[in-house]
Amino acid sequence: MQNIINTVKGTAQGFAGLLTPVLKESKFKDTGVVTPNEFVIAGDHLVHTCPTWEWACGDECKIKSYLPRDKQYLITRNVPCLRRYLQIENSEIIENIVELEEGSEGWVETHHFDSSHLPVNEKISEISHHEATVYSTQKERKQLKSTSIDEILRTRTYDLHITYDKFYQTPRLWIYGYNENKKPLSVEEMYEDVSQDYAKKTITMHSHPHIPGPLMASIHPCNTHQPNISEICIES
Repeated sequence: MQNIINTVKGTAQGFAGLLTPVLKESKFKDTGVVTPNEFVIAGDHLVHTCPTWEWACGDECKIKSYLPRDKQYLITRNVPCLRRYLQIENSEIIENIVELEEGSEGWVETHHFDSSHLPVNEKISEISHHEATVYSTQKERKQLKSTSIDEILRTRTYDLHITYDKFYQTPRLWIYGYNENKKPLSVEEMYEDVSQDYAKKTITMHSHPHIPGPLMASIHPCNTHQPNISEICIES
């Protein structure tokens, strides 16, 4: 039922977006929304500072006239997702806060460490998405031949896209996942990798605005410009 509601809402918002005028005057400081030009400037900064991100043009028939043809949306590929959300939902998670500058709240590293499964001072050994990721202590790594199947993680990867949402006048995040064999994940499998508090509610499946193909998971942007937005993340 929720999927039907989401589909109807998505279709209605799509039509509304066609009728929404392009924002031309900056209102970021007042309301948090951005113009297409501000989106491009921010995207250029992201690509410059984080080389894993790049601009993409998308399908020719889906080009948005209010964005440069070669800068329709941003993409980064093969972001690892080590465990399913339910595996860590009731675990004690140690978050590493990255300090930015005095007075700022900082950022939380995207890789979470579960103290009930692995001591704090031990590291995760990550192998490429073509192989399994070994979760072991330094001592166990010396005896890799004896590693049990429970100590090997099947690593999923995700492609992340950032588009400009003309209706909400904000960036919008899209995610599309692959299993350890680089085969696309099903809709329900992708829902396994997000907080169940948000699955099928704030995080829903929609058609990508720039490329044809299967449905992709997207974080609904209706309140992303508000300062007290709830935390939404892929558990990786």
